[in-house]
Amino acid sequence: MKKVSILLFGVLLFSAQCYSQKSPPAKVEGEIGGTSVKISYHQPSARGRTMIGGEKVPYGKVWRTGANNATTFEINKDIKVEGKKLAQGKYALFTIPGEKEWTIIFNSVPDQWGAYDYDESKDVLRVKVKSGKPSEYVETFNISVEDAGIMLAWENSLVKFGIE
Repeated sequence: MKKVSILLFGVLLFSAQCYSQKSPPAKVEGEIGGTSVKISYHQPSARGRTMIGGEKVPYGKVWRTGANNATTFEINKDIKVEGKKLAQGKYALFTIPGEKEWTIIFNSVPDQWGAYDYDESKDVLRVKVKSGKPSEYVETFNISVEDAGIMLAWENSLVKFGIE
């Protein structure tokens, strides 16, 4: 009985680890114009599926901008995002993907699961940016801190928003 319990525990532990690795957690940190930027998110992979503009991440719908928990965006100073003021703090980062334009959303409730309880009335800033295409296909969703902003890349979609 003890061996069966240990075996079962091992199988459950392995299964949980495999499941959690489908969209592993990631953190990116950087500095833009003297402001510290920290972003925590989960990285889903396409795995042969159409994600952006597909069933999982449809155009025109609020997306958690990653997988699992809502993506968090934290800054240690006030900044401007695409020319609009955003106060120092920690936010949930949501997006509304579109074929040619995305809406970037900073929501005042950073700790939430996905976008299931997303409340538009808690948004502190929304900006629209043009979308483009990466130079090559991006299998796993990626966020990076660039010299003058943030870049989101996945599949055949690339979105950048400026920070100053």
